[in-house]
Amino acid sequence: MLQELDQTYVMPTYVRNYTNFVKGKGSTLFDDQDNDYIDFTSGIGVVSVGHSHPEVVEAIQEQAAKMLHISNLYLIEPQAKLAKAISDNYGTLVKTFFANSGAEANEGAIKIARKFGEVAGQPKRYKIITLEHSFHGRTISALKATGQTSMHNYFGPFPDGFVHAADIDAIEGMIDDHTVAVMIELVQGEGGVEALKKAKVQALATMLKKRNILLIVDEVQTGVYRTGAFTASQAYGIEPDIITLAKGLGGGVPIGAIVTHLDVLQAGDHGSTFGGNYLVTATALKVVEILEKAYTSKSLELTTTYFTQKLQGFYEKHQDHFQKCVGIGMMRGIRVKEGEMLAKIIKAAHAKGVLVLKAGRNTLRFLPPLTITNEEIDEGFKRLEEAMATL
Repeated sequence: MLQELDQTYVMPTYVRNYTNFVKGKGSTLFDDQDNDYIDFTSGIGVVSVGHSHPEVVEAIQEQAAKMLHISNLYLIEPQAKLAKAISDNYGTLVKTFFANSGAEANEGAIKIARKFGEVAGQPKRYKIITLEHSFHGRTISALKATGQTSMHNYFGPFPDGFVHAADIDAIEGMIDDHTVAVMIELVQGEGGVEALKKAKVQALATMLKKRNILLIVDEVQTGVYRTGAFTASQAYGIEPDIITLAKGLGGGVPIGAIVTHLDVLQAGDHGSTFGGNYLVTATALKVVEILEKAYTSKSLELTTTYFTQKLQGFYEKHQDHFQKCVGIGMMRGIRVKEGEMLAKIIKAAHAKGVLVLKAGRNTLRFLPPLTITNEEIDEGFKRLEEAMATL
């Protein structure tokens, strides 16, 4: 019945798995037949503190009982506190604009760059260089910024000013008088969990700063402790001009954030009706608090080490199917030798009660909740082994 409703009334933009999950606890999900599943996906990196975390549930309930929304025409207490928490966790004074998604955050970052490039008496600087295999969102500008041309079919004409570099080494040679910014992901999530080389990123950041070209780092998936530090930029030892956050920041509620030290946007330049309302910022404030404690107590580091060891062991046992392990922190992947095998592994894993993801470049992707227990990790890889035995 539910499948029929979905197919009749919902636009068919997703290839659905019609398992009906009805509840979750920690890193375990339960369907309507009371089957349980170990979640190595966290809703594509969103449920960063696990399902139904009691402190997050309490924060949502308390805020819902008071007020959900009032608009950005008025002071929003949890929004101001969350902006401070982001600045504190980042370790540098920055200001934040709150949006509803990663794509919206990237759109806002593009607007900041375009205004930064508008200087009286000088040629307009508006071009933004991105990388092939990148993914920056589904809105028109963010889609054009995405360096996967297969995603551009049907949706043109696109806004001008986006160019794609084959790799990080090619960026400098593509800069011209109209270049205002470079936008990169330090780990390309949808592009196959491909981590950029630290030394090359640092050299790029230094070069751009000398040339007064902005560095925008899309941390929609890598941010909020997913890759170890609060941002992957911190782990890479760089200070971008703009960082975008989303996914794991809200722990399940929709939120995006543009974080910058630049004083560019003024009243009226940008806005959002829903962005940063009471519900999402009160929830995100609790998520950041939970993850900061996990980071400072070293429990996140221990969990990451344990998960990495189990993943490496799984990879080594099945090298007839796999090429290499990729990614950093709790953003991991395994390259599959044959594309057809990837779909088979994901389907078999689901049948055995463990959820894993697909990413570009034939990659089996792992984005478990950052609060996953060792017991859940053990059970998840046990079920993955059982799935591999069926292939």
